[in-house]
Amino acid sequence: MRMPDDLIQNWPAPARPKPVVLIGAGGIVRDAHLPAYRRAGITVAGVTDIDPDRAKNLARDCSIQEIYPNVEAAVAAAGTGVIYDVAVPPHAITDVLPALPDGAAVLIQKPMGADQDQARAIRGICRKKSLKAAINFQLRFSPMMMVARQMIEGGRIGELLEIEVHLNIFTPWHLFGFLIPMERVEIAVHSIHYLDTIRALAGNPKGVFARSLRDPRAPEFAQTRTSVIFDYDAPLRAIMSINHNHQGGRKFQSAWFRIEGTKGAMMVKLGVCFDYPKGEADELWFCPNGGEWQQIALEGAWFIDAFMGTMRNVQRFDAGEDTALFSSVEDAYETMALAEACFEAMKAPATPLVLD
Repeated sequence: MRMPDDLIQNWPAPARPKPVVLIGAGGIVRDAHLPAYRRAGITVAGVTDIDPDRAKNLARDCSIQEIYPNVEAAVAAAGTGVIYDVAVPPHAITDVLPALPDGAAVLIQKPMGADQDQARAIRGICRKKSLKAAINFQLRFSPMMMVARQMIEGGRIGELLEIEVHLNIFTPWHLFGFLIPMERVEIAVHSIHYLDTIRALAGNPKGVFARSLRDPRAPEFAQTRTSVIFDYDAPLRAIMSINHNHQGGRKFQSAWFRIEGTKGAMMVKLGVCFDYPKGEADELWFCPNGGEWQQIALEGAWFIDAFMGTMRNVQRFDAGEDTALFSSVEDAYETMALAEACFEAMKAPATPLVLD
């Protein structure tokens, strides 16, 4: 299906992008941030990391000119003439932000802290320092989700009735050993993308019902399977069913958003979830009521095009080209509140059966 002329798949590029200074030189920076910035034509001017060898290796491998011994040195050299890309563990974000210049533009890796209390502290620092700060919840910036959101907002599927996120996949958990000691795993580091995207499509629910469970096939991890029911006003029904431990091979694996309205439906395939980290192609399909399913050609993928979008939005907002940050700390805080509500809902008892 030809893309409608009034819909865009990628965030517009800034006219005069600032260079980027990386605070953190871990795997997500190497595998996603740097390839996205190269594709977007954004220069990375320097890097610092708590591990000097890791910063040195990244700079050598990716032709980054400056290596700073710490955040303070990076700030002293760059001031507000750069965009700070903060890609550190969630608990370390509040250690980094106070060292940034007041009024600086900053993109912070998701999640926004380890829990809502940390998110509240991050929001407070950003407010106090007037930081132009966004959280890298990038799924909402992916080509497929940008189109889906515009299809909803433009009335192309009518009144929104259904959002279902269904994942039944095999995730190679051995790649994520750092998650083993964490008390909050599946929702906090994976499904938070889906919580954020549901909010981007439909706004905040009134509340949630949730369970997230350990699996004996991945016993080291606190949770790898999740069910969430979102409490929206009628007629919208929204649910999420996540299983990362499917043992039956590729045939019946799934990783989809199903979105239905009174005039039509969409199916969105999350390609990166299959055969991770190799992945498959993302897909977006649309079916008008009474019609046939049509595939909408996508101009990119969640990985890595969405990472261009988050940085482009920060760049354009800093330059006055965009009037708002689509994933600002203020908005991302509400995603963290939704995640916290899921964890609180896990503690609530179900309605018992009355068998008298």
